[in-house]
Amino acid sequence: CICLCIVAVGIDVGSTFTDFVLVDAKRELIFTGKQLTTPEDPSVAIIEGLERLVKEAGTTVLELEAVVHGTTLVANTIIERKGARVGLIVTRGFRDSLEMGREIRYDLYDLFFEKPNPLVPRYLRLEIDERVDSLGQILRALNENELQRVAKQLVDDGVEAIAICFMHAYANDVHERRAKEILQSAFPNIPITTSTEVAPEIREYERANTACANAYVLPLMQRYLGGLSDKLSSLGLKPPLSLMQSGGGLASITSGRKAPVHLIESGPAAGATAGAFFGRLTENEHVISFDMGGTTAKMCLIESYEPEHAHEFEAGRIRRFKKGSGLTLKVPVIDLIEIGAGGGSLARVDNMGLLKVGPESAGSNPGPVCYGLGGTQPAVTDADLLLGYLSPEYFLGGEINLDLSLAEKAIEKRLTTATGLLVAEVAAGIHSIVNENMALAARMYIAEKGRDPRRYALIASGGSGPVHAYAMAKLLKIRRIICPLGAGVLSALGFLVAAPGTSAVRSYVSRLDKIDWDRINGLFTQMQEEVVAQIQNAGTGLSTVKMRRSVDMRYSGQGFEIDVPLPDGALVEASGPVIRQSFLDRYKELFGRQVADLAVEAVTWRMYASGLAPNVALNFAGQRNDSELTKKSGRQVYFPETGYLPCKIYNRYALKPGDSFRGPAVIEERESTAVAGPDTTVTIDEHLNLLIDIDPPTQNGCI
Repeated sequence: CICLCIVAVGIDVGSTFTDFVLVDAKRELIFTGKQLTTPEDPSVAIIEGLERLVKEAGTTVLELEAVVHGTTLVANTIIERKGARVGLIVTRGFRDSLEMGREIRYDLYDLFFEKPNPLVPRYLRLEIDERVDSLGQILRALNENELQRVAKQLVDDGVEAIAICFMHAYANDVHERRAKEILQSAFPNIPITTSTEVAPEIREYERANTACANAYVLPLMQRYLGGLSDKLSSLGLKPPLSLMQSGGGLASITSGRKAPVHLIESGPAAGATAGAFFGRLTENEHVISFDMGGTTAKMCLIESYEPEHAHEFEAGRIRRFKKGSGLTLKVPVIDLIEIGAGGGSLARVDNMGLLKVGPESAGSNPGPVCYGLGGTQPAVTDADLLLGYLSPEYFLGGEINLDLSLAEKAIEKRLTTATGLLVAEVAAGIHSIVNENMALAARMYIAEKGRDPRRYALIASGGSGPVHAYAMAKLLKIRRIICPLGAGVLSALGFLVAAPGTSAVRSYVSRLDKIDWDRINGLFTQMQEEVVAQIQNAGTGLSTVKMRRSVDMRYSGQGFEIDVPLPDGALVEASGPVIRQSFLDRYKELFGRQVADLAVEAVTWRMYASGLAPNVALNFAGQRNDSELTKKSGRQVYFPETGYLPCKIYNRYALKPGDSFRGPAVIEERESTAVAGPDTTVTIDEHLNLLIDIDPPTQNGCI
């Protein structure tokens, strides 16, 4: 790590709250803030929150030397289908690849099976003559006259952006590059996306989807990022805005405006990055980052202080937990699971008379009923308030007074009659259901990776994460929970502890024993030039850049690949057996077996570049001194095993390293509240993290 010797701000825009963290490395202080998101224009909350934060920090926008931003705007635009009107130009014969997809039903037994609608309707998908084969050889030249004719037809139909995806362009993109050049000259006000700019790898459907998704959000994101940059500049901000990418690295605003599809998971990626940071800080190599905010909960496996990564992402799933029910995009992402479960998740009774929670959310407007902003349908936060987990007077440090009576009346009116339960029983049911939903999704996610959750510690973050972490850990049989100070804004801190990074990819399909190694080394030379240019644009010096390479491999005849690390240095014929053995080892790790005598095939080659991660001193401004009262007045708090118990309430800011106490306890800080059950021991470590250790079960399985 390197020292962050600057004044920097991280800004995470969520569906309910916009979170802020300001790190003043000169004074070794961290300041935090939280603002209700303004969904009609997220920049409003950003500017208001930033102005307030710098004032509280005793500094000015002029003194800021870095601002890093992450947003759910790209994902929400695709989910809500509020993007641009896009036209797609394809090779003749491939107009319907978006409709055909992978030709696989994601649920064989669903009688009401729905497929996700393509982002581009059929009448805006037009064909032209051109053809390149899988080796990159030109079989049919690009018909430039036809290209201009179909492009004019699309513009006359009112398209706001155009995507281009030609067959086998990953092997030779000369036609895509020429087509973009022609269209930019003819229609300079229409943004153009080629598939090889955003996903230069094999698989026609996924590559076309990614190009269309980029074009779909491109006009919106160019306006948003441009407008936000202008507003920040008008406040006096001098350094350019940096952006968190879905893969966990930082990129320049120029990269974000060119390929916004790579920002689709930028907010959740920051939470996982922060989880890895605290895993290293606490010397826990195996952790699960658990980030539960107002609308969604995110979980990510972190091994050896590194989050898991993936090369595909599904956007806008019709069935939230059904793989294959969304639009498959070829973008590098931190491999996490996202669940429609947050403090704003709404409770209801279905047609069977059963209590259900989420995925619909109250968001920031009107928010849960207890906010008093006009909400009428009970949410998870309303239940948590009634169960005693949250303080009516100290939510967001007292800025929002939670109305206990409003929450009680809403649950009584909407849920007690339909369920035949008491208000307290319904509240307990809401809390239990949302925890079970998250635990079920986590079990599936962890099992798919062949891992055992009992080996891991749980790092809780987000406004609701520490509230629900104890119940989640019990369901997953996890014994240790780590709640960092400032957990409620941990994603925003994740922006400031992330290393600048980027990646490049090329597809070249060949059996391992027949590979042209000179061609592979040439591809890596191209990729190195590409990633070096990108990371230099992000302000990172070459002397601090680390390179890592991998290849997607499979047994010949298989349909999908696994990621295999590559050795350093030039690849030669003697590298083949080493790479093959790495593939066999990785395959056995994932699937429990290997087949040693089958031919192995390499498909896609990848290069990653990253700079050094800053080392942030965790000294939060506003921490109370030791003379302040550690304990607040207690209250009754509900635990499933015992019902309501008298519970100690601790002031988070008065706790110091070495403090330890038994549960049950509630520990309150400004942006979040941590809950520890009666079978726990809570310790404060040297970094002011709460370590909540759950007692082991007795021999008969009881606590």
